[in-house]
Amino acid sequence: MFSSLRSRLWLTYALSIGTALFVVAVIFIVYLLSNPLVYRQTRLRLVVVQAEMIATQSTWSNLPIPSIQSTLEQQDKQLDARLLVINPERKIIADSRITTAASLETRPFFRLFRLNQVVTDAQGQPWLYTSRKLDNGNVLVIAVPRPRVSFWNILTDELLPPLLGAGVLGLFLALFIAFWMARWVADPLQRVVNAAQEFSGADSKPIPLNGPKEVKELVGAFNQMTARVQAGQQAQRDFVANVSHELKTPLTSIQGFSQALLDGTASTPEQSKQSAQVIFNEAARMHRMVLDLLDLARLDAGIADFKHLPVNLEALLNSTGERFAPQARTAGVTLEIKAAGVPVITGDGDRLSQAISNLVDNALKFTESGGQVSVIATQAVGAVEISVIDNGSGIPSESLPRIYDRFYQADISRQGGKKHGAGLGLAIVYEIVRAHGGKISVRSTMGQGSEFIIWLPPFSANASTVVRRKK
Repeated sequence: MFSSLRSRLWLTYALSIGTALFVVAVIFIVYLLSNPLVYRQTRLRLVVVQAEMIATQSTWSNLPIPSIQSTLEQQDKQLDARLLVINPERKIIADSRITTAASLETRPFFRLFRLNQVVTDAQGQPWLYTSRKLDNGNVLVIAVPRPRVSFWNILTDELLPPLLGAGVLGLFLALFIAFWMARWVADPLQRVVNAAQEFSGADSKPIPLNGPKEVKELVGAFNQMTARVQAGQQAQRDFVANVSHELKTPLTSIQGFSQALLDGTASTPEQSKQSAQVIFNEAARMHRMVLDLLDLARLDAGIADFKHLPVNLEALLNSTGERFAPQARTAGVTLEIKAAGVPVITGDGDRLSQAISNLVDNALKFTESGGQVSVIATQAVGAVEISVIDNGSGIPSESLPRIYDRFYQADISRQGGKKHGAGLGLAIVYEIVRAHGGKISVRSTMGQGSEFIIWLPPFSANASTVVRRKK
């Protein structure tokens, strides 16, 4: 019956509120039993008698003891209350009922703290009393026998009417509030459960943020997780589609030229050599793509082998320039390296060389003959800045947010040409820079060229190069 979270919350709130009401009712009952209405009325009468006697104390308090005794007896008959006067030595010097009632103990009248105002006489009869010090130092005590009240009378006269009315109303409100609170907490959680059971990927929608703060945080975390899962599923679908597309062209070429060799269509030595060259080039292209994919997979999984060593960035950039000098000359592009005075950094020299080489290779591919590619390294505030600048065709502004996506081609018209790549180079650059604790940005204007800027932290003996997993 109480297997669901909502019912258990409701039962918990109901029991908590019911327990609180029960405790209050018990305290109220105990109070009424120890201090019923007739007691309160009697104490009020004692206060009135005391006030009257104190107001007239100048007329009797300083009289001789026999006169005080006579006065107290007269007042007792009028006020129907036992009157006593006790001296500072705690001796009773006058008692209006000295002959008709048992003597009272004087010790309770001088206590600093009184838990109750009840005193017992020599015969065990309880008396309600009140005491007040007179101007002459004596103490005036007014006492009356404590009324006898049955429990049933207290229950029927004072407890049942208010407790039944207030208790039923309070219990109804408590159950209603408990039900509302249980729904307030449990409904968002139930929506999370339903959404998790019905999760289908792309069609799943975010859950509204309702309920307490902790529940909202849980729902928000679930929505973020759902968004990441959907993004991962979409990336997986895109990846499969892109890999299939990228492999289709070289495989088609390899299959076609292999068939030409097999069926004798490429009959001359020149045709056979051309077919073999195409097959070799396409196989090499697929091999490079597979290596790039393996690199990205290792970086994503955090298992890439990164070294933690001082790197002479000036030597690394100059070496990169020498390696790309023949390609630049062939393309008719001026390649310029400026890295003098750059401080040493911490990282993996081979990986950094791979990242910068990818940027330089792209810049040379998409810069027309007569253009220029510059690699400039400078020391910035708290970082080393490396810029790869070209004055080539540039990147469309709508493509800039996606240039680091796997297989993304900023200019689809280039696909199939000599400059066509798999679209993995910039994704690898991005992951390598992140793994070194750096960041990369790009500025580009169509027709004027592009500038990739890498920020890397400077050398630190205590630094560590850690490949960070994607979040």
